Amino acid sequence: MRSNLSSLATSFRRWAKLLIGFACFGFSIAFMKQANLGLGPWDVLSDGLAGLTGMQLGTVSIIIGIVLLLLWIPIREKPGLATVLNVLLVGLFANVTLALVHSPSGTFLRSLWFVTGLILAGLGTVLYLSSQLGAGPRDGLMLGLSRIKGWSVSRTRTALEVLVLIVGWVLGGAVGIGTDIFAVTIGPTIQFIASKAGQDLGNSTIQS
Repeated sequence: MRSNLSSLATSFRRWAKLLIGFACFGFSIAFMKQANLGLGPWDVLSDGLAGLTGMQLGTVSIIIGIVLLLLWIPIREKPGLATVLNVLLVGLFANVTLALVHSPSGTFLRSLWFVTGLILAGLGTVLYLSSQLGAGPRDGLMLGLSRIKGWSVSRTRTALEVLVLIVGWVLGGAVGIGTDIFAVTIGPTIQFIASKAGQDLGNSTIQS
């Protein structure tokens, strides 16, 4: 009985981490968009498509996630419930936050909004990875391509992010100094938050 309760409690904590992580990702997208200093590569793509279609940024992010899941089929990656929730909830949280958080006019507040988005992205990543409940659509594509092409994960990730950044920029997505800052600082931000939270992400494996 105690074993079952302990297992249930562990499962609850993992799912809570995952869902809070998704919320942080959505909040992060909204704050960085409203900062008007530039977005991360995948969000630049979403922003460019949102500008062309007139759809909300979070809605475009959901559609991109669905397309990426379809690309999992030929590379034989298998999505789980957490993957599907990732696709749906991050975009939903982004849309809700965009409706509540407005773009500030001053440089200080814009910078504050951007830093808030950066920290939320780092926190979301730590929670998502430490939950160990499944790869997101972008990570699954990266891992699948890395496996079938024989490339390193870092090389595959870099290639994908450069590609989507270029496409997003051509489509009119928000590229700016914040894009460069995000690329340089997101890794250290994740590592700092993980260390403060006592999370060893080196031992966090992604289970599909």
